[in-house]
Amino acid sequence: MRWLVEPINITEKKQFFKDGFKPQILHISPKLKVPLICMEPGQMIPTHPSGAGIFYVLEGSAVFTIAGEKKEVKAGSIVIAPHGAERGIEAKERLVVVAFHAG
Repeated sequence: MRWLVEPINITEKKQFFKDGFKPQILHISPKLKVPLICMEPGQMIPTHPSGAGIFYVLEGSAVFTIAGEKKEVKAGSIVIAPHGAERGIEAKERLVVVAFHAG
């Protein structure tokens, strides 16, 4: 069986920007978007409504806000945001997150 999408080396894709967060889109299809989120300490994604999302924290720590509730999250954690819940991220340390947005 042939793979439809080649494996992605996240270490090679990581990019940090001093002037703000810029997601690297690892995959996009009609029902799935996979951005790589790399943020410096203090950078943030303001809260916003969106579809369902799963966030796997690979490196660092952050405060995630989901539906108005704030939680500090560290590397190795998964955060699940239900469809329609407002969500946002504030990096506390240099942060690397892979997100999976259903759509």
